[in-house]
Amino acid sequence: MKLTSRYRFSASHRLDTPALSPEENRRLYGKCNNPHGHGHDYLLEITVDGPVDQDGQVVNREAMDALVRERVLGRLDHKNLNADIPELAGSVTTTENLATLVHRALAAGWTLPARLARVRIAETARNSFELEVS
Repeated sequence: MKLTSRYRFSASHRLDTPALSPEENRRLYGKCNNPHGHGHDYLLEITVDGPVDQDGQVVNREAMDALVRERVLGRLDHKNLNADIPELAGSVTTTENLATLVHRALAAGWTLPARLARVRIAETARNSFELEVS
C-alpha cells in the first residue's frame, strides 16, 4: 500500500554557478539568475509504502506529519535557500538538489515503519521533480 501526503512551503533562491561568468549564468538560468533571487510556493509530496497495519493504516499520519515538519518544513519554509540552508552551500539551489536534500533529511531520521518511497517537489505549475527511493 502507498500513501502520499502533500505539504506546502515557500522559499526563495537564486540559480547561479560560480564557475560561470555572469553572462553565462544569465544565459543558462535566465530570470532565475536574478541577483535579488526569486521565490516559489513549493508543493512537496512524500510517498511511503508498506503493509497496512492492524490499525488499518500504512503509517500513522500524525507521526509522518510531525517528522516532515521537524526535518523539512521547519528548516525550509520562508527561507533563502542560498543563504539559510548550510547543506546547499556551494551547490546550485535547483529543485533537483532541493529534492535530494529533502530525501537525505528525512532518511537520516526516518523512524516510521513504512518505507520512504518517493520525494516529489512541484516548483511551478509546469515543473516538478521526483526522486524515487530504491
